[in-house]
Amino acid sequence: MHEALWAGWRTRYLDDRTDSERSVFTEILESGRPDHETLIVWRGRTVFAVMNLHPYTVGHLLVLPYRQTPDLHTLTLDEHRELWDTVVMATRVIADEYDPAGINVGANLGPAAGGSVRNHVHVHVVPRWIGDGNFLAATASTRQLPEALDVTADRIRRAWDRRTAGPKVGGR
Repeated sequence: MHEALWAGWRTRYLDDRTDSERSVFTEILESGRPDHETLIVWRGRTVFAVMNLHPYTVGHLLVLPYRQTPDLHTLTLDEHRELWDTVVMATRVIADEYDPAGINVGANLGPAAGGSVRNHVHVHVVPRWIGDGNFLAATASTRQLPEALDVTADRIRRAWDRRTAGPKVGGR
C-alpha cells in the first residue's frame, strides 16, 4: 500500500485551467526572465526545449511550441516539423551528454492521460538507465536526483551547442 506524500507545490499544475488561460509554459515565456533562470536550454523558430521542473530522472526535458495549444493535431505544419526535429535532437543531446541506457519519449494528451499541463502540448524526453528505480521510489514514493537542475540545464545547453555546431551527417 502506498502512503500519501503531500505535494502541494503541484496544485498550480493540476488545476482545471482551460485552453483560454495561460499555461505555466506561456507564463515562463512571457516572464522576460533570461533562459538560464527559466531553465530553457534551446530555442528554435517555433518551439523550444526546457528542463522539467519536476523531473523523473536527470536530464528530463520538455519540448513544446511557443504557441499555447492543447493538442498535436492543432500544430501548424512548421510547428509539427520543428517539434519532432527538436525531439530527435534532444535525444541525441541527452545521449551525448549522459549516455543513458535508453530514452523515453512521450506526450500526455487529454485529461485521462495523466498530464499535469493539459492546455499546452509538450513532449517529454526522459533518459533512462538500467535499474534507475531505487528503494526510495518503491518505499517512499520519492525520487533522488544526483544533479541540480541548473547544472543539468548548463550541461544540456553546452551539449546542444556542440551538437548543432558539429557535422550534420551521421553520428548519434
